[in-house]
Amino acid sequence: MPPNEIDTVLDQIRAHGGRITTARRLVIGVLLDTHEHLSAEAITDIIRTEHPEVHLTTVYRTLESLAAIGIVAHTHLGHGAAVYHLGEIHQHLACEVCGALRDVPVSVLDDLRATLERDHSFVLHVGHFALLGRCAEHAADEVTSTSDG
Repeated sequence: MPPNEIDTVLDQIRAHGGRITTARRLVIGVLLDTHEHLSAEAITDIIRTEHPEVHLTTVYRTLESLAAIGIVAHTHLGHGAAVYHLGEIHQHLACEVCGALRDVPVSVLDDLRATLERDHSFVLHVGHFALLGRCAEHAADEVTSTSDG
């Protein structure tokens, strides 16, 4: 991982009064190296290849503390474990057939958010849960299966 990327994240932690711990460095390193959405278990498995002493509970606590200061975000992808990523909150589109995950800006839900707030006095929190559906490759399968009935 480029040193300036991890330094930027570590500076954000310090700016929020956080301590720089080994666990935080390791978790941030994994997230910077992969640029993927990973479960706490997957992050732990990667860390344990070089640091077998790191426990899953430590990774969970680290992720929670980084989420509390806005450095890490997590998303629930249906029935599986939550996944974590660095950076700004965005909405996730998850294919319920193949598991493909696509990131889209939260602005795609602006009209829905406005309607829910105006008509139902409900404030939608985006990004926390993925929107489930079918990717382009599997969307035709749904049309076929619903029209066969």
